[in-house]
Amino acid sequence: MKKIIAATTAALLLGLTAPAFAGDITVENAWARASAKMARAGAAFLTIKNGGEADKLIGAKADVSKKTELHTHIKDGDVMKMRQVESIAVPANGMAMLQPGGDHVMFMGLTKQLNEGDMFPLTLVFEKAGEVKTHVKVGAAGAMGAMEGHMKH
Repeated sequence: MKKIIAATTAALLLGLTAPAFAGDITVENAWARASAKMARAGAAFLTIKNGGEADKLIGAKADVSKKTELHTHIKDGDVMKMRQVESIAVPANGMAMLQPGGDHVMFMGLTKQLNEGDMFPLTLVFEKAGEVKTHVKVGAAGAMGAMEGHMKH
């Protein structure tokens, strides 16, 4: 028991978020960029690992925004555009990476500023696994990876 408490404490001190589980789904390294004072939107990035049958991420809930949606980037000619998607596939015995420039969780109508070092709860909704609750760690405004050195890229 002491080892579990020590590991959890060490992870919190390093700014790591503990993996969240539901069935065969594991959510790791959830992070977001800090927002500017007047920003109306933000995004979360994370890794979803699936140790079982194929599933789909079909929704997300967070109290940091009026609306929480699943988004992706698509190329329209020479321009990259964000678009809402109904789901994000999580292959059987595989993983889905939600990252800058690709799939992500979008927070529309931020209800508070996302400040570097803060954490906030995020609930992901899967078609088969149901709800998975995790915490999102807020990194620097220009962060491109899972907490830039504090977590695996």
